[in-house]
Amino acid sequence: MSAAFFNDAVHPVLGRFTFDHVTFPMLKEPVIMVTFIAVMLGALVFVGLLTKYKLWGYLWREWFTTIDHKKIGIMYGVLGLVMLLRGFADALMMRLQQAMASGGSEGYLNAHHYDQVFTVHAVIMIFFVAMPFVTAFFNYLVPLQIGARDVAFPFLNNFSFWMTTAGAVLVMISLFVGEFAQTGWLAYPPLSGIDYSPGTGVDYYLWALNIAGVGTTLSGINMLVTIIRMRAPGMTWMRLPVFTWTAFGANMLIVATFPILTATLILLTLDRYLGTNFFTNQLGGNPMMYVNLIWIWGHPEVYILVLPAFGIFSEIVPVFTKKRLFGYKSMVFATMAITVLSYLVWLHHFFTMGAGANVNAFFGIATMIISIPTGAKVFNWLFTMYRGRIKFEVPMYWTLGFMFTFVIGGMTGVMLAIPAADFVLHNTLFLVAHFHNTIIGGVVFGIFAGIVFWFPKMFGFKLNDFWGKVSFWCWLIGFWVAFTPLYIMGLMGVTRRVSQFPDASLQPYFIVALLGGLLIGAGILAFVLSIVVGWMQREKTRDLTGDAWGDGRSLEWATSSPPPAYNFAFSPIVHDNDAWWDMKKHGAKSPQDGFVPIHMPKYTGMGVVLSAISVVFGFAMIFYIWWLAIVSFAAIIGLAIYHTFNYDRDYYIPAEEVRKTEEARARQLQLAAQTSH
Repeated sequence: MSAAFFNDAVHPVLGRFTFDHVTFPMLKEPVIMVTFIAVMLGALVFVGLLTKYKLWGYLWREWFTTIDHKKIGIMYGVLGLVMLLRGFADALMMRLQQAMASGGSEGYLNAHHYDQVFTVHAVIMIFFVAMPFVTAFFNYLVPLQIGARDVAFPFLNNFSFWMTTAGAVLVMISLFVGEFAQTGWLAYPPLSGIDYSPGTGVDYYLWALNIAGVGTTLSGINMLVTIIRMRAPGMTWMRLPVFTWTAFGANMLIVATFPILTATLILLTLDRYLGTNFFTNQLGGNPMMYVNLIWIWGHPEVYILVLPAFGIFSEIVPVFTKKRLFGYKSMVFATMAITVLSYLVWLHHFFTMGAGANVNAFFGIATMIISIPTGAKVFNWLFTMYRGRIKFEVPMYWTLGFMFTFVIGGMTGVMLAIPAADFVLHNTLFLVAHFHNTIIGGVVFGIFAGIVFWFPKMFGFKLNDFWGKVSFWCWLIGFWVAFTPLYIMGLMGVTRRVSQFPDASLQPYFIVALLGGLLIGAGILAFVLSIVVGWMQREKTRDLTGDAWGDGRSLEWATSSPPPAYNFAFSPIVHDNDAWWDMKKHGAKSPQDGFVPIHMPKYTGMGVVLSAISVVFGFAMIFYIWWLAIVSFAAIIGLAIYHTFNYDRDYYIPAEEVRKTEEARARQLQLAAQTSH
């Protein structure tokens, strides 16, 4: 197979885009056709409702073009939730296929389609569910927690979100136009090379991740500069909230590792498009170099996701135990130790490559060492709870579920850190169960805990308590029902990445795993119901004080719920690492006069436009439509240069408007005080 750029069979106008089953696999795949019809019907209903209620203008003015870090954070969360539904549907498809295809049947998915499903499931869950959710918390909380009015580069924030969304859009297009990769989520060569994967699949993978990676890298830079340069007076490094510390560590890793991912994927792109030999089996290429490079990004990525979850739990536990977090300094040191050590363990993902006993021993020991600061964090949370007056609200349920589940996942990780054990378990379902044990037990539980905890801050009312608890129990029980059979089968030597199993004795395990998946599905449905019912009963749980749980400790709880566009009328002055708790203790009051105009960035639609053209560019490159790729790339560069000459980027909120907002806030606080009596 020749490299893409030198392929003579490409149509001069349409590239390799055709009007048959190659470009539109739904024409011969009933499963895809049914999905397409369902998605189109849902989209028509959605668009019809937006049009009927005349919401397009509102969405464009207030959300799509927003520069407000809080609204951008919420949009990241919406993106994560939408993609969670898609990624979970893929997970259920896999569970159903393996339950059917382990009793002599071939199941309902052929191997080609199954390989796409398990690849796209992982890509979506890591890049377009977990990453948007943690970035949502970075965006919403970090400026509030450090007493800033916005992030350091407000337009860059909007642009970063829309570039991430552009990558997600390309992945969603691959469901119906062309196909996605069948290589697994890290696309190892030579399988991902042009000779073994000549279709559109790997190209969708490469361009979706390259475009989304631009957004993630810029977002990481933005957050680092915000934390370093925009802290309120008195907020020294050792007065930062623990969540902000974990955001700092995670964004350091983003800035250090995502350029490596981008460079690695560009080299693979050059192999496929220009016929270079970076990762081929001949002419000096080295496929193992790709594996090294992708995992130098890949293992820190795990901590990019789990560090913010640790930060979320570190904010929740003190609030619901009415105690200062035990061992604040040790929490900070543990966070930064994990940040550094996460860069020294990547080779444990491929002990089986044959690097030699000494290399394997070094990375095995390093992997065991990284569990020490993680364990220190668990003990700090336990000591904070010890003798505290624990309130068992829904965020605390998620916290306790995390501690139980994640600790077991960590122990199986230490098992896999032993090279000899890894040689036996590496290519089995045991590894799949371990990975989900840490990501679901750590990251997903942390995300749900954070959403429930800060939802009243974001929207002014609490989620429904009953459905929140139902969601938690479905997730916790569903997880163990789904993945315990995979641990057992892994110890039996059952191979991962396989779509069917001739051994009928395995079928009961896969059926149990399917039931666990259905329970998790019920948990997702219950969570959506907690939002719907919470909204219907919002007047009952309206937060008038801004301190929704009554015992908030960091600065975000000092603002109204939701906060005003400018966050703080005056920059708060910080005297303690529990800044808001300290202010309450000393009877601090909000100023009621002396307001001045507040300088704020203007909204702009340029982020939407640039990302939309990026989708066109990515699609053109995937289908070898060279003329469209050249035109769209030139448009991106031209518009970016044009935007640099737009100096009309800011405005002032008049002092009178600030005064009215703050007076309304004072009236709310008075009403809350009367209601509480």
